[in-house]
Amino acid sequence: QVQLVESGGGLVQAGDSLRLSCAAYGRTSSIYDVAWFRQAPGKEHEFVAAISRSGSSTYYADSVKGRFTISRDNAKNTVYLQMNSLKPEDTAVYYCAADRSPNTGVRLTLRGIYDYWGQGTQVTVSS
Repeated sequence: QVQLVESGGGLVQAGDSLRLSCAAYGRTSSIYDVAWFRQAPGKEHEFVAAISRSGSSTYYADSVKGRFTISRDNAKNTVYLQMNSLKPEDTAVYYCAADRSPNTGVRLTLRGIYDYWGQGTQVTVSS
């Protein structure tokens, strides 16, 4: 079993930056891709970014491309989401998720492929 724990959320102003972390515990060797999703109040979960096991491949939602960067440190079993130029519309609870088999391309945006989920961390961006 794998546990994912997010951290790094908070209240910031528009234009500020935040770095979220997703730490994995347990059978971390079973993890392949890791993604970030977010859910704003009254809205569906939205894919944000994903990264392959090696870190060599990344995939971003158009809404965050150029502003957010996903990375991972496998030695620390941690995935990061660096968020720059934050906007009020980025306000949401951010969740990390991991799968147990490799996926590519648009499949990475699908919630159903992920086997493990964290509890989420709140990000609030004021205007």
